[in-house]
Amino acid sequence: MQEKNAGGIKDFLFIPLKRRLDTEKPQWKTSHAPVSYPDALSLMERRVDEILGSTAPELVWALEHPHVYTLGTSGQSSEILRRDVPFFETGRGGKATYHGPGQRVVYVMLDLRARTQDLRAYVWHLEEWLIKTLHLFDVEAERREGRVGLWVTDGGHEKKIAAIGVRVRKWVTFHGVALNIAPDLSYFQGIIPCGLTQYGVTSVADLCPQVTAAQVDAALYKTFFQVF
Repeated sequence: MQEKNAGGIKDFLFIPLKRRLDTEKPQWKTSHAPVSYPDALSLMERRVDEILGSTAPELVWALEHPHVYTLGTSGQSSEILRRDVPFFETGRGGKATYHGPGQRVVYVMLDLRARTQDLRAYVWHLEEWLIKTLHLFDVEAERREGRVGLWVTDGGHEKKIAAIGVRVRKWVTFHGVALNIAPDLSYFQGIIPCGLTQYGVTSVADLCPQVTAAQVDAALYKTFFQVF
């Protein structure tokens, strides 16, 4: 399933994702030790199968990866410029991106069969979740037509602060979002981020240095259940 950009689709402002038929909230899991990318993929694949088989609840999994570059289904290996960092091709939508320490990756495994079977609406809600989270720290993130992810204006320049890449199997979602809290931004120089060369990358730490990762984690949890 290709990554979809929902920027500019105003109809979604008025179409909330339906509640599940039951009252069970998705399980929320936070891994405090770094999780390797292959291990994360393996767990997501297993959990999606369990959700499809109704043997496990939905899951939102917050974690951090060791330094890694990943390439989505619409990317090309030429977008990976630095070869001394582990690199994986993956089934999510999108192009090249970086994950590493200081970046909060959240993998979202939701059953859209019990919500709204509309992928663009789902991506719009992921964006809205991050917008609400960042707004709590006076960081105004915005969508941009034709560009995936969330953007801020810093010093007159547009910079990306969060990436979104999703996959859906029989209306169960996986992969998710990556929010730059305080990563080493130099690693983004080793790729062509999302296929775009004319824009920069930023982080919460650059824009609001006093904010801690724990505060961002708490905000992500709070706003997730407001949006979903």
